[in-house]
Order: sequence, then C-alpha cells, then structure tokens
Amino acid sequence: MPISFVDARRLILDQVKPLGAEQVQLLAATGRILAAGVAASCDLPHYDVSAMDGFAVHAADVGSGVPLKVTGYIPAGGRPTPAVTAGCAVKIMTGAALPAGCDAVVPVEETREADGRVEILAPVARRQHIRFRGEDVAAGAPVLPAGTLIGPPAISLLATLGRIMVPVYRRARVAIVSTGDELVEPGGLPEPGQVVNANAYSLAAAVQACGAEPVLLGIARDEKESHRRLFAAGLECDALITSAGVSAGDRDLVRDVLDELGVESRFWKIAMKPGGPTAFGLRGRVPVFSLPGNPVSTMVTFETLVRPALLSMMGHRRVLRPLYRGILQEEVRKPAGKTLFLRVAVTERDGAYLVRPCGDQRTGILSTMLRAGGLALLPEAAASIPAGTGVDLQLLGDEVLMREANDSQPGRSSCP
Repeated sequence: MPISFVDARRLILDQVKPLGAEQVQLLAATGRILAAGVAASCDLPHYDVSAMDGFAVHAADVGSGVPLKVTGYIPAGGRPTPAVTAGCAVKIMTGAALPAGCDAVVPVEETREADGRVEILAPVARRQHIRFRGEDVAAGAPVLPAGTLIGPPAISLLATLGRIMVPVYRRARVAIVSTGDELVEPGGLPEPGQVVNANAYSLAAAVQACGAEPVLLGIARDEKESHRRLFAAGLECDALITSAGVSAGDRDLVRDVLDELGVESRFWKIAMKPGGPTAFGLRGRVPVFSLPGNPVSTMVTFETLVRPALLSMMGHRRVLRPLYRGILQEEVRKPAGKTLFLRVAVTERDGAYLVRPCGDQRTGILSTMLRAGGLALLPEAAASIPAGTGVDLQLLGDEVLMREANDSQPGRSSCP
C-alpha cells in the first residue's frame, strides 16, 4: 500500500538527524548554518565615535553665536586628542573616536570655517551625531543564535567581533548512483537503445544548490555485483541517492541489493505523481533515497522529499519552501488517491498567482520542467479540479530564494 506524500515527507524528516559540527574559516562559513550561538566579546562600537564629518563640540558653547577656536584634527583611526575645551572645537572625521569634553558633533555642512575658527550655522543638541559605545551590541549579549543561516551581515558581525573561525554544521556528502545498462555518460549522441545519464548531473546540481557536496559514483550496471559495489561506496557518505531500478522489473535490483547491504526500508512507494516508485530507507544514520528514473520524476522527488532532508541534516530549521495560493485557470483531471505535482506556468496579477499547466505532463518530458514557474500541489482525494479553484503553489526558478526570504508575498500559505 503506497504511503501518502505528506506521511512520506514527515517520516523522512523525523528520521534524518543533523550532522556534526566543524570549525571553518570566516568566509567559508557563508551560506552555512551556525552550530553554536555567538555572544559579543566586546562592545560595538568599541568606543564613542563620530557619525559625521564635522566638528566635535561642547553643545553649551554653541548658543553664544561666537565662532569656536579649532584646536585640533582627529581623522578616522587617529588618537582622540586634544580634548574639547571651553570655546573650542576639534575637527573630526566619521568613525573617529570622540575627544574628551565633546558631547555633540556638528556636520561640516552646518558650519563655516575660516582663519582657525569655525562658525556654527545650525542649532546643536547634546548627543547629536554620536555613535555611543555599546549602543549597537553590548559586550556579553547574544548576537547570533545557533541555527542562523550565515550571510553577509552575519559575516560582518563575526569579523567585527574578531571571530576568524566559525562553528558550523557539516555539509552533507551525498553519493549519487544511476542504474541501468542503457545509460551512457554525457559527451556525444547516444546510440539507439542508449540513454544519457543526465539524472546524475541534475541531481548533483540540485545537491550543490542546497549547499551539500555531490559525490558522483557512476553507473551501476544491471547485475548485482555492480550495484553492490557502488551502493556500498555510497553508504560511506552522509546520504545515498539512487536513480531508477526501483520498480518491479526483472532488472530492477535496487531493493534487493540495498536489503543485502543492511538498509532498512521505511517505505517503497508513495501515492504521488510524478514519483510514485520512490523508496526511502536507513542504514544507521545514513538515509537512502531511491528515486525513479524518468527525469521529471527524479527532479520532483528530489525537490519535494530529498532537499528538505538534506537541509535538515545540515542544520537548517526552515527546510520546506513556502507555499503560496494559486488560482487554476483551467480544469485539471488527475488520478484519485494520489497527490499530483502539476508543472504550471505562473502569472502574477493584482496580487494573485494565476496558474495553468505548462505543457505535456508525462514524466519523460523535460521541457515542461524548463518552462514551469512552479509546482501546483493538487490534493490526493480529488479526481477533477475545476478552473477557478485555489491550489497550493510552490514556486520554482530564479525568484525562489528572494521569495523565501520575504514573508509578505501575495497569497502565501503554510506548508501541509
């Protein structure tokens, strides 16, 4: 009995565990997940600094209207001397440490300087244009919790705090094995009866795109020893993905060989289309994903089942892409009892997503994946879904990361 898609994904995410942590150099942490929280080792700013190019003054001296004597100059990086004394001002640059006696900075455009004196042309308030010590971050305060996805702002903060090594979750090393005597590697036109091993490369690209490391092990030919040798090598990695050979044909050897290698099956079929003949198992902590061989099925099952698992293994907390609400523009018929992932063209209009099938939905038609702006998730129970129905929509393509980071996009809904 096939397991439902929702139950299959839940089971997978319940079974996979985060990998261990490692220390990496600061720039190598970009795009990784912080494995331990970081507290501030010092105040930020480290000291009171000027927020403007201008003049450091004592605000009470300005109200008389008498020009102030310029007694010094402090560039960024210069020592904060001399002090500001009564009736005087010190020329100062942005980022320079404030001299003693200063309680305000006057921007240079609000002054007129001549003959060693400066005339203040605008009212001055105490504390203006000063960045005070610790106002950004106080020493000892937690600044980055464990689980943070490290991007440029976090890199900047870590660098400012002097952290040149950063604890992050390991990247998953993901073994990829294709199966079948008909497969040939890319590099020329296949002969009649041959098929280019494109699935291995689409899977490797998808693995890289989610931040993991693909390990291409090659093609397992249609005999057990070839399967056993490559699968055993794959089980030495953090995860193993196989492509094709998961049905019940005479040459579909994946299930038997994985069983012989001690992989405990958790399910063998899913009530979804495309991707029904998808299997999942574990040997120890190593998850094994056995995906169908048709290119669309391979991509859809990776996107919906494998990608969330790999992200979870690498410490991500948000592992499912957000779902949006789409409006079907034409009736769709589907097999009852299966969740259908419909490849759709997506148009945004008046704050809503309008979706329609983007072409032939057979699992060997790769061109529809290239044209698809998203996947519409059509519920398991339905057999016919009329035009105008609202459906869950998962966006694909270049805009996905931007939209994932923005919770205010139109039509957003929660994942099932």
